[in-house]
Order: sequence, then C-alpha cells, then structure tokens
Amino acid sequence: MTVEAPSKMHPSMQFLVLIGISLGMMIAGTLIGMALVTVLYGLGTINQIMAFDTTAPNVTTSIWILQIASTTIPLFIAPVVFARYVVNEPKAYLKPAIKIAPAFFGLVLLVMLVSMPFMEFLIDMNQKMVLPHSLKWLQQWMRDKEDAATTEMQALLQMKTFGSMLFAVLEIGLLTAIAEEFLFRGCVQSIFTSWTKNHHWGIWIAAIIFSAFHMEFFGFLPRMVLGVFFGYFVYWSGSIWTGVLAHFINNGTDVVLTYLFQQKIISFDPDSSHYNYIIGTLSLIFTVFLFFVYQKVSVTKNKLVEQNGKGLGKNLHFE
Repeated sequence: MTVEAPSKMHPSMQFLVLIGISLGMMIAGTLIGMALVTVLYGLGTINQIMAFDTTAPNVTTSIWILQIASTTIPLFIAPVVFARYVVNEPKAYLKPAIKIAPAFFGLVLLVMLVSMPFMEFLIDMNQKMVLPHSLKWLQQWMRDKEDAATTEMQALLQMKTFGSMLFAVLEIGLLTAIAEEFLFRGCVQSIFTSWTKNHHWGIWIAAIIFSAFHMEFFGFLPRMVLGVFFGYFVYWSGSIWTGVLAHFINNGTDVVLTYLFQQKIISFDPDSSHYNYIIGTLSLIFTVFLFFVYQKVSVTKNKLVEQNGKGLGKNLHFE
C-alpha cells in the first residue's frame, strides 16, 4: 500500500499551489500552441477552430497541436514540478516505482476487461440524466458543452490510416494516461489522503475532481468510477503505473474500436450503447471479486516485504 509522506505545507495550500501551477502551465501552453498554429497555418485557422469548422484545411492538425501544447504537456509537467520543487517528495506524490508484483498488472487488465459491460450501464444511465424543469437552462448548457467536446473528439479521431490510429493511441491512450495519472492519482490523491487522513476519501475526492476536470457532464458518472478504479489500483500497488496501464487500456481501446468501425472491420458502433442487464450485473460481481483479489495480493506483498526486512535486519552485523 502507498505510504503518504508528510509535508510542512498544509494540504489545502498544496492543492491551491498545484491548481495554480497547472492552470498557469495550461494557459502558457495554449498561447504557445496558438502561436505555433498561427505561424504554420495562419490566423484564419484559429478562427476556424473557434467556430468548430472541422472541415477546413489544417484544422484537425491544429487541434492536435493545441491539445498537446495546452493539456497533455502541462498536465505532465505540473505534477512533476509540484512534487519535486514544492513539496520535495517526488516518490511519495508521483509513486513512480516500477518494480512491483506482475500480478498487479495482470489483475488490472482483467478488471478493465471484465468491467466493460458494467461501465456501459453507467454510460447509458448518465446519458439519460434529466434535470428538473426549473434547471432546463443548465441541462441545455451542459448538453452544449458535451456536444462541443464530442465534435472536437470526432475531429481528432478521423483516422484514415493505420499510422493515424497509432498516433491517436500514443497521444490519447499513453501520453494522456501518464499525464493525468501523475496529476490526479499522484498529486491530487496524495494531497486529499493526507488532508482527510483516509485513503478512501482521498481516492474518491480525486476521482470526482478528475471527472469534473473533463467538463463532460453526461459522462461524469462512468469517468468518476474509472477514477476510483485507478485510485485503488495505485494505492494498493504503491505504483502509479498500474493506474497508467488501466487508463491506457480504457482510452486506447476506445481509439482502436473507433478505427476498426471507421474502416468497417467491425459492424457495431463503439459510441452506441450495448448494455445487457444480466451481463452488466455479472460484470459488476466479477469486478468486485477481482478488486478483492487485487487487495489481497497487496496485503500478501506487504507482509513479504515486512518479513524480508526483518530477516535482513537479523543478518546485519556491524563491526
């Protein structure tokens, strides 16, 4: 299990500083990205992006540039800077340990595969969310934001070649997974675990913030649950890379399935709902069981580490 290191700075101040660093780098990244797009394709392309004119030349490439410059790179650098130079505890906050039991990675893969039908149920339920009539204006605003995000993602995922699919898997799957896990399961989860003195609260609060950050309200619930999955993976293994693997599997699978559908290799649309109540219920049951196994592996691993440490201590002789 993860051991959170104490810091002289109060967790509330840590969180505010982390937000400040992240926002500052995202703003700087946006300005750099816009400048780069302007230099490469002209100011008119920026106007086309703002108008969501994804049919215009160079707009899709420009959106990729802005995505990487304004989000992916800043979300990676911000937690590293925070952990290294603000709290000076990179190992405790980023949890970069690589040498962990291989069983963790195998169980992460199983959980992500087995939980897919259950996640489909959450997606379907969240998509059908209806607010009271008095909040109809809010629901319309939320729907508009959702549609805008969908339009942008559809533009990014117009994959006509195998190479474009590999690029999307690398950026949306791997690089985004590393950046967001360092930020949310690394720093944010560590901060709130320290603040609340409870790892469960830390995991759930980080998952809520993670989902809210994406500003996709009709996907809030499934993304929050995924954040909880990632949080327990990291906490019980003590390594950020279990969360990265789970995040990569989730994002990468969506990209690959979208590509296969676009190429008419598969017939079902990955963006449509395929929920079955019986399969979904079984999915939930087996997912819970696999988390129980994952937690038991963590307990066993910690006991072995403790026993090995004691045995090593008995064999030490000082002269």
